[in-house]
Amino acid sequence: MKLETKVGPLTLRNPIIMASGTFGYGWEFKDFLDYETLGGVIVKTVTFKPRKGNAPPRTCETASGVLNAIGLPNGGMEQFLRVGLPYLSKLPTCRIASIAGDTPEEFAKLAGGIEANGEVDAFEVNVSCPNVKEGGHAFGSDASATRKVVEAVKAATKIPIIVKLTPNVTSIAEVAKAAESGGADIVSGINTLLGMAVDWRKGCPVLGNVTGGLSGPAIKPVALRMVWEMVKAVKTDVIGIGGIVTADDVLEFLTVGARAVQVGTANLVEPKACERIINELGEALTSRGFDSVDAVIGRLALPACDSRAAVK
Repeated sequence: MKLETKVGPLTLRNPIIMASGTFGYGWEFKDFLDYETLGGVIVKTVTFKPRKGNAPPRTCETASGVLNAIGLPNGGMEQFLRVGLPYLSKLPTCRIASIAGDTPEEFAKLAGGIEANGEVDAFEVNVSCPNVKEGGHAFGSDASATRKVVEAVKAATKIPIIVKLTPNVTSIAEVAKAAESGGADIVSGINTLLGMAVDWRKGCPVLGNVTGGLSGPAIKPVALRMVWEMVKAVKTDVIGIGGIVTADDVLEFLTVGARAVQVGTANLVEPKACERIINELGEALTSRGFDSVDAVIGRLALPACDSRAAVK
């Protein structure tokens, strides 16, 4: 079974990537995973300056999902260059650094600084963070702001750029187009959906930040729809994210046109989830007579399937 896939300029041994946020900086999972089995890893987002993150409580469980308002806590670029980057550089898989800045210039400094001090295969540009120059709104909520960030990063590095898009927009396709026009090599999505939890007995929000990002199986239908819209809108390859727990979930994203996926929330409840999914993936493809991952990618056919028809 050929699980290898190409995503933009990257070649992955399989389409399963550990998503940023639930993976830490790599060493947290070293006792649970064989990194040589993974298609790739994306470490926790690094910001130019250190961040403390949001006030607790920072997470809460919801029906089929998790709300988080972590707030990107990290030691900043200098600490990452000393501690995180040397470890990431040695991992035997596709190594991706996630970066976020308050301004396009900070994004560019992060990319240039990391490229100059270690080995990574790609940057994931997290445009879901606040844009200080534009009053605190996320870069990714505005097509023009997204393009400016991508252009700044593109000018600062020769390493491939993945742009991670937020779903909290009117048209994710338009933002994907802006990322592509700015020079993105790949677009990924979706990031978390904005949500809220309330304790009605106490009369207060559950999260210290009041609102947070919803992830997990609950968001998969929305993620599938948005990935499909991105695939139709851009020529740039797409990585799908959102509620992936099983090989069937992976194959659904590949069917609508994604060339790889990221697994996030599943790792919180099952640290070896990615290895299990990879094993399931080969079995699922074989059971349907496919000999490769590529045979499934983009094979969505309209109109809808007849759910009453027997599966052949």
